[in-house]
Amino acid sequence: MGDLCKQSLVAGFVVLMLFVFAVQAVRGAHDDAYDYPYISLDHPAIQYGSTPSEDPVARLEKQLESGAAKLDYSDKDGYLPSLLKHLGINRDSQMLVFSKTSFQAPRISPKRPRAVYFNDNAAVGFVPDGDVMELIGVDPKQGVTFYTLDIEKVDKPSFLRRNDQCVSCHLIPTTVNVPGLLVTSVIPSSDGSPRFPGAAVVVDSRTPLDERWGGWYVTGTSGSLVHRGNSVAPHPDQPAVLDTEGKQNLTSLAGRVDTSGYLEDSSDLIALMTLEHQTRINNLFTRLGWETRVAVQEGKLAESRARLDFVVGEVVSYMLFANEAHILEPIAGVSSFAKTFPEQGPRDKRGRSLRDFDLKTRLFRYPLSYMIYSPAFDALPDVAKTQVYQRIYDVLTGKDSSSEFKRLIAEDRRTILEIVRETKPGLPKYWFD
Repeated sequence: MGDLCKQSLVAGFVVLMLFVFAVQAVRGAHDDAYDYPYISLDHPAIQYGSTPSEDPVARLEKQLESGAAKLDYSDKDGYLPSLLKHLGINRDSQMLVFSKTSFQAPRISPKRPRAVYFNDNAAVGFVPDGDVMELIGVDPKQGVTFYTLDIEKVDKPSFLRRNDQCVSCHLIPTTVNVPGLLVTSVIPSSDGSPRFPGAAVVVDSRTPLDERWGGWYVTGTSGSLVHRGNSVAPHPDQPAVLDTEGKQNLTSLAGRVDTSGYLEDSSDLIALMTLEHQTRINNLFTRLGWETRVAVQEGKLAESRARLDFVVGEVVSYMLFANEAHILEPIAGVSSFAKTFPEQGPRDKRGRSLRDFDLKTRLFRYPLSYMIYSPAFDALPDVAKTQVYQRIYDVLTGKDSSSEFKRLIAEDRRTILEIVRETKPGLPKYWFD
């Protein structure tokens, strides 16, 4: 890696670490800081980074080494289109972030944002004329693993694992203290630098919509909502004040950024909201798996029951969108993402899927996370997965009628139960009673 890349890594690391410290400070009273104490990455039940990863990027690396796969290079887009194809990531998932919150911070600005593409198990970050592409793969047991791929054309492209560098910023209370995914909303200055770090927010499905998307371009419509997207705080003497005039309900980025260097000309609202949901549930799956494996390895499963019940409750609450932020007016994206994402299924005999969007009052039509189909969910230790299944079933059948799930009406519960019965292999037998 050249000197320029090294400088980018160092400068970006400093910017992002300052940002993360600010997030931790502003989130100091958040439950995550206390509810999820640190787990040693070297614990015998975890061994993060020292155990061979089974994430999609690691699998692709093996295919490249064996000659079973090849990354094609184009003069316009480099390895990016081929890489996305091999990882099964649709290009219409593209989102553009212009805040300097990546280790390639010196390369990023409102005129040259960083593109992010994702699916259920992997994500790719790309900056035109950058030094590397950033990759994330989700290992079903280990959680998130971080990689880079040099952008320059070489005879044998390969991925460099970056866990040691990336966990410094991707292992914080808001990732439930496991190496995880996070989407942030900041108050950016005119060059994309976080202007007011104290206002930084780590975003998931629970975050109010008016606090989201700071430092991101957002194409799509959301009615009278005034959000942080597409805006900067131009005045140093007013660091917390965004100029939101004319920045809402954008259906095109023309005149704001030259998108000719990107695969798409949009930064889709629905894709961004989907990724925001997905980050925390992936992190919670990792956390539940880690805590359960630690308890089993240490022979403390019985005495850890109350603790594991708590984490299971957090997983189930999030999977059922118990505290999802309200959508007050219909929303819409501008890319094909809202069409292609639901097409991934699976669907029941009546054509219904947990991937179907609502976009009127909530993100998904049937509020149980599609991540129930993910390898990370399936890889949960049996003792933990059994509890998750039981709690979800209790809510859907009305046995659990706690106020936490009051937004889940009887028709939703019945429909979700029907969909899952037909589409999720390996359900406990009592689900069919």
